[in-house]
Amino acid sequence: MKKTSKRMTAAKNGLDREKLYPLEEAVKLVKNGATAKFDETVEVAMRLGVDPRHADQMVRGVVSLPHGTGKTVRVAVFAKADKADEAKKAGADLVGAEDLAEKIQKGEINFDRCIATPDMMGVVGRLGKVLGPKGLMPNPKLGTVTMDVTKAVTDAKGGQVEFRAEKHGIIHAGVGKASFTEQQIKENVEAFLSAIVKAKPTGVKGKYLKGIAISSTMGPGVKIDTAGIG
Repeated sequence: MKKTSKRMTAAKNGLDREKLYPLEEAVKLVKNGATAKFDETVEVAMRLGVDPRHADQMVRGVVSLPHGTGKTVRVAVFAKADKADEAKKAGADLVGAEDLAEKIQKGEINFDRCIATPDMMGVVGRLGKVLGPKGLMPNPKLGTVTMDVTKAVTDAKGGQVEFRAEKHGIIHAGVGKASFTEQQIKENVEAFLSAIVKAKPTGVKGKYLKGIAISSTMGPGVKIDTAGIG
């Protein structure tokens, strides 16, 4: 049912599903196609010429979008004493130590980002099987294992997006809302693409960016011309 409606939306907007559009034109088409009764998320999907099974071809990182994601991000922080107080002041939604670990073990995972101070990784490490598959495990390379919890919480709430190549080299992420201006969406997409290009692994042979498309939650995908990108 959803596929049919997307085809109809595409036809209505004069969208050629196979054509590669310049980013500016693609953004306009996506905004026009976002006709749901809620504020749809604008999503980017990319196919990269990498095999994430090889350590030297893993693409992973974080990027701060200039206009944020438009999404309310719930942040959990593992910290004690002064650092716990600091996390609360910074706006963390959940702060704790062993007590927070117990809740997570019971399946209470009502947060989108998890941060930990280094001294708490002994506790957090036991949650690997729960947090790992959901992409929520704190990681020093992503800035989520840190003593600077204020910055980590602020970044997470201010529009920072994590990305990671999945099986078959696919990366997807929300980069804004349909209510954003075309310029805001364009600049967010450009920042995201730039981060992916910078994260290109040294082990990659051949074409790195194999395909990029943007869409809204309910709208059709619009393919982007990658010429001149990376």
